[in-house]
Amino acid sequence: MIRIIKIVLASLLLLCLLDMPYSFFQLVRFVSMAGFVFLAYTANENNSKNEMLLYVLLAILFQPFEKIALGRELWNIVDVIVALFLLITLKRK
Repeated sequence: MIRIIKIVLASLLLLCLLDMPYSFFQLVRFVSMAGFVFLAYTANENNSKNEMLLYVLLAILFQPFEKIALGRELWNIVDVIVALFLLITLKRK
């Protein structure tokens, strides 16, 4: 289940590099927040506090309610870094 969530999140974040409608980015924010909250919960259950903290911070960054305006270019960089992180953690475990 965790593998699927990480693959879906990484795929969505990489799709953000394309010219998509604004509603897609809103959907990505909701899905990302929910996915990172779930990953934080499972990391907490596995007593991985550092990983849990990172996922909580990512959930806050991607949450759709009080948007953090970074600009398109910076968001693209963040999306790629987070997607790569998620894919790398698939290999680690």
